Amino acid sequence: MASRGVRRPTIAEIAERTGVSAGAVSYALNGRPGVSEETRSRILQVAREIGWMPSAAARALRGGGTSTVGLVITREPAVLGIEPFFMAFVAGIEQVISEEGYALLLQVTADPARVLQTYREWWSANRVDGIFLTDLERSDARLGLLKELELPAVVVGDPAFAEGLCAVGSDDAGAARAAVAKLADLGHRRIAHLAGPDRFVHTRVRSEAIGAAARELGIEVVCEIHTDYSLDSGARACDRMLDAQPRATAIICDNDLTAVGAVRAARSRDLQVPRDLSVLAWDDSPLCQLAEPPLSALSRDVSAYGVAAARALLDLVKGGDAVGLTPSTATLVDRGSLAQVPAGN
Repeated sequence: MASRGVRRPTIAEIAERTGVSAGAVSYALNGRPGVSEETRSRILQVAREIGWMPSAAARALRGGGTSTVGLVITREPAVLGIEPFFMAFVAGIEQVISEEGYALLLQVTADPARVLQTYREWWSANRVDGIFLTDLERSDARLGLLKELELPAVVVGDPAFAEGLCAVGSDDAGAARAAVAKLADLGHRRIAHLAGPDRFVHTRVRSEAIGAAARELGIEVVCEIHTDYSLDSGARACDRMLDAQPRATAIICDNDLTAVGAVRAARSRDLQVPRDLSVLAWDDSPLCQLAEPPLSALSRDVSAYGVAAARALLDLVKGGDAVGLTPSTATLVDRGSLAQVPAGN
């Protein structure tokens, strides 16, 4: 899709800047003989400076799109490899796009700034027809860039923060209130929140909802500690929480890996879950079911979000007016890692 006000770098522009023919530029960019090494070096330098990328659409004779959609995930690769959420989400995407003859271009980076550059490169090279945007951030620069480039996009997050883009969301605030209410029913009056990265919108939404629900029910949130969603960060966060005084008797973890890490940290101090500490995980997964003890969780069908996001994005790519998924609230599944508050607390 062409963008108004933003022009893709071309071979003609490189030729004009270097003072050689378009044919010579083509030879240099494609590694073919016919130009001197000095000229080739100058051409490649100018191409890098203006952000030129080879066009996949041109190689496919243009006009028919790329039949590819893109997803950039900002995670440490080692964390992503064992994070069930994205595996389920991608499975849902693949279920839809494979039937339509589309492919998913996936890139993983630990550097948030790299995401913007990737979008620009994909757009410049016509590598994707649309983008899935996950882990929405506060004042997210990706939203403005996607609008500027006029790349069809679906935000996987709260529609209230999607700045008008199509969104497939989840009612995180409702789930947070349900979690706090459950802990209150069990007699807990001091809880902790092992949250995700502070820059994410859903982290802030959950934190504010947990705090508001706790105040309404006379519960104290004794600490909130941000993690990177990994096992180790969950364990470290739980250690910090257990050192705090007064100590929380229950914790809400923002994903399954941090919850498993928290259980590990508690055991290292001879504390038993749930006798001494109740643990609740966000985003149910087989990992929660296989943990010892099995972890209670706020469960939602993550694969269904992938399906809905893929259908919406393909609708946009084909020129339709996609409608996002109405936010649903996760269901609290109690597997026994929640218990009445310990005596004397």
